[in-house]
Amino acid sequence: MNNPTTLDLLPTDVETDLRSTVRSLLAERCEPGAVTAMYDGDRSLVDPLWRALAGELGLAGLLVPEERGGAGASAREAAAVLEELGRAVAPVPFLTSAVIATTALLETDVQSSSQSGQPGGDLLAALAAGERTAALLVPFAAAPQGALPVLPVTAEGHASGRVTTVAGALEADTLLVLVEAEGGPALARVDAAAATVEPVVSLDMSRQLADVTLDGVPVEIVLPDGEPAVRRALLAGAALLASEQVGVARWCLEETLAYLKVRTQFGRVVGGFQALKHRLADLFTDVEGASAVAVNAAAALAADDPDVLVATSVAQSHCSDVAVRAAEEAVQLHGGIGMTWEHPAHLYLKRAKTDQLALGTPGAHRARLAELVDLPGVAG
Repeated sequence: MNNPTTLDLLPTDVETDLRSTVRSLLAERCEPGAVTAMYDGDRSLVDPLWRALAGELGLAGLLVPEERGGAGASAREAAAVLEELGRAVAPVPFLTSAVIATTALLETDVQSSSQSGQPGGDLLAALAAGERTAALLVPFAAAPQGALPVLPVTAEGHASGRVTTVAGALEADTLLVLVEAEGGPALARVDAAAATVEPVVSLDMSRQLADVTLDGVPVEIVLPDGEPAVRRALLAGAALLASEQVGVARWCLEETLAYLKVRTQFGRVVGGFQALKHRLADLFTDVEGASAVAVNAAAALAADDPDVLVATSVAQSHCSDVAVRAAEEAVQLHGGIGMTWEHPAHLYLKRAKTDQLALGTPGAHRARLAELVDLPGVAG
């Protein structure tokens, strides 16, 4: 019988410093009012904020090996970044480009090492440098173990088809898509300018979705055996999305606690009411529990632990619901001001609810978890 792997879940100095740096930059350049303006169609915040994070801080290349132009960091560091991005509901394509698309391309050095030019490798270096941004053409709701869209391609290498509700497509200048190939689905790259990208009015406009149509668009194969790489990318996205959800939940808890310490009613600070104390205590334990399972998922991913599938499904099935509950409590416990457009609480509720449906619903992950631990009769 094999001994279980022991993961180190304590934060490192690098993670702590990275978290502090990202939080400072977001405090300066990601005001809630600018995020709210995106609901009126003003997306002017996105490009300069992403350039600062990807270029100035070098976060776009966190998961890319040093020999390929990246930082050579792990999922642990990416999780720290995502938690801070969640705290600020930052409208940047870190999850979609620097995590999901980048992870899908990590295998290209193996598949194309004997080919001249290494198209996948060149793209990966450009992503790491923040020179390009990519998005994977799958619905944002697609679970790692779910069905994937595979587009037909002609003998001349032109693909046609439509993929709906894609996250990160509006910010991407390169699209990654699974296409039909003789040996099975292959991963191909497409110039975003050659595709039709139609923005979709989304609940969370800080991560606006889009429908993408390819109509006889030329594609370049970067990975012949593409499906396993895409599933690994979606698994990494799901595992690390939990950290973003923790960031959302933690902001909601801390801001609500701070507000209840100063809000008075009937001549008393409302935070002193016993019923509210109990609600906040329950929420605190939920958020701390969510933080623990999110860290475990990131650590398992970073260590390529055999239980990474279990850790991911545990994290997603738990953190998704905790983030929504924390956001709902924030809106309600802020009273009338929490229902206003000017207060940022609605941004967190929308991000939490959208994330709850992303990369597999909590129910889908619970059903998957039941299979992984040999409880096939448990329904989601």
